[in-house]
Amino acid sequence: MHRVAILALNDVSPGDLAIPWEVFSRAPDRDGSPAYVVRVCAEAPEICAGAFRLRAPWTLAEAALADTVIVPGRSEAKAPIAETVLETIRAAHGRGARVASICSGAFVLAAAGLLDGRRATTHWLAAPALAAAYPSVRVDADVLFVDEGSVLTSAGASAGLDLCLHMIRRDHGQAVAAEAARLAVAPLDRAGGQAQFIRREPPASSASLAALLEWMATHLDERLTLEDLARWAAASPRTLSRRFRAQTGLSPLQWLLIARVRRAQELLETTSLPIEAVALRAGFESAGALRERFRRVFGVSPLAYRGTFNPASDKLSR
Repeated sequence: MHRVAILALNDVSPGDLAIPWEVFSRAPDRDGSPAYVVRVCAEAPEICAGAFRLRAPWTLAEAALADTVIVPGRSEAKAPIAETVLETIRAAHGRGARVASICSGAFVLAAAGLLDGRRATTHWLAAPALAAAYPSVRVDADVLFVDEGSVLTSAGASAGLDLCLHMIRRDHGQAVAAEAARLAVAPLDRAGGQAQFIRREPPASSASLAALLEWMATHLDERLTLEDLARWAAASPRTLSRRFRAQTGLSPLQWLLIARVRRAQELLETTSLPIEAVALRAGFESAGALRERFRRVFGVSPLAYRGTFNPASDKLSR
């Protein structure tokens, strides 16, 4: 079973620590059994966690057994880091473990040298400091998380939830990730990035897209144009596009395309429908269009994806 080690460093942010524990410890495998073994590993017998002190049942040595090592943020991003912590992270990555950070935990990964030459993110408030302290890191302050394969980073605490669900999707597919999101009472996908929070310009309540997004999600199999969406929302195409980008970071048609790919994932994992039927139900004009988009996003064909995440499906469903 996949082992997850969450490093509890001194002055750890309690929220950053709790999020991966909750998400991974509750994630069910396809048969309903736990998908992960989760361990909180402290750098000392007792550590400070803001308003309280914490005693974790495992030490950093437990991280040597982990398949994924997660570094939560700390209250002071630039505080000194014990060499034993850095050695633990380097050793984990060196033997092939996946290493991820939440919020200011990116500073720890950078100090360990894991972000050199890589794209990474952290909380938008701390992004300038990360870029200044580690110029070899390509800091992107606009995104919720960055996946560089074996090294992943996320923005603020809630973006850590997005990252955890993303890793579950990578490990077990869309259906398991969707169930983990339901248990966390969280959306599986949040469009847009940190820019929507940096601006601090919440749209007027009358401009809320909730009803439109729900309607779009239930009409993915229809040929929807920007004009169709604007007509439903009782707005001009230009106004709708502006509101959409302000709230999601995407255009309406970009959001629609992402939603259709997710629907195709779900159908590939949970049904034995032929690829042509999957394409039509997800809103693609043809199986060829689905294959092209799917390979561009995931690097594999829909059939190969189904073989990985729905091996019990009918192999003749092409």
